[in-house]
Amino acid sequence: MSGRSRVLVTGAGGFIGRHLAEGLARDGHPVTALDVHAEHLRPLERPGRFDVLEGDVADPDVQRRALDGVDTVFHLAAAHLGVSAGDAEFRRVNVEGVRTLVASCREVGVRRFVHCSSVGVFGEIERPPADETTPCRPDLVYERTKLAGEGVILDAVRADGFPAVILRPVWVYGPGCPRTEKLFRSIGRGRFVLAGRGERLRHCVYVDDMVEAFRLASRADAALGQVIIVGDAEAVPVRRLVEEIARLTGARMPRSIPLPLLGLAARGAELAFLPLGREPPISRRTLKFFTANTAFSIARARALLGYEPRWDLATGLAETWRRLAARTERERGVPAS
Repeated sequence: MSGRSRVLVTGAGGFIGRHLAEGLARDGHPVTALDVHAEHLRPLERPGRFDVLEGDVADPDVQRRALDGVDTVFHLAAAHLGVSAGDAEFRRVNVEGVRTLVASCREVGVRRFVHCSSVGVFGEIERPPADETTPCRPDLVYERTKLAGEGVILDAVRADGFPAVILRPVWVYGPGCPRTEKLFRSIGRGRFVLAGRGERLRHCVYVDDMVEAFRLASRADAALGQVIIVGDAEAVPVRRLVEEIARLTGARMPRSIPLPLLGLAARGAELAFLPLGREPPISRRTLKFFTANTAFSIARARALLGYEPRWDLATGLAETWRRLAARTERERGVPAS
């Protein structure tokens, strides 16, 4: 990003997108914040400085409006949550939406396009840690379409040097993350069960470090045309993640249930809830968070972005818990101490 150029953040109403959009605004950049559900962004709106646009990121007309005067695009919007969404919707947003957005960016001469993908595109990691050269074998529709979206961007890079950087975040956590807060609440209330012995590796990154990686990707010329994994310095066993949250909340360590039983429960819940159009309490996608190995090298991020994580897991979870507890007290009308 140059000077105080205008930036577009798609998916700005989401957890990472909102942190990024607010951070860029604090840096002094005029921000266009686009989301299909923009109501949560309205309190941040400042005409000319933080402009909120509600619309479908896959709609070319919305894209053209969003790109007016924009120098740098941070593309975070995606079809993600929801096992009830059909394959066609994932492809419409995560593949064809990327295709039309790249075309719109070419038309207006965007200087940098930073795309948020996911380490989910790797599928199951057989020999962790993986890196950017590890073959991708995605098995869920979200993962498959995110990989196809990457392919659209890389085709544009090869065709005419489209100025894109693709970031693959590990699990991003922190204040305002629905999954993080659900973990705190379920573990704190004794409602969480550990999948197996919790030995699978989970690679995490605190949201402030992820936002910094986006900033670096918008400036580092060495990163152009590259796919880059972003995460903490190291992955941790799922059990350690759960133990840390239990310690912070003062809860007992959750009991464990064998993986095959949880797998059957997830499949059964999906079959029961899908006809109702509702999200099941457990699904194969949510179970995969605790059962799939996700451990990666961040050597390329260090080399090409100059990225170095500042938050370790214990510090990031402690800050998340502090802010969640403070917000809960405010909602209950408890005076600040």
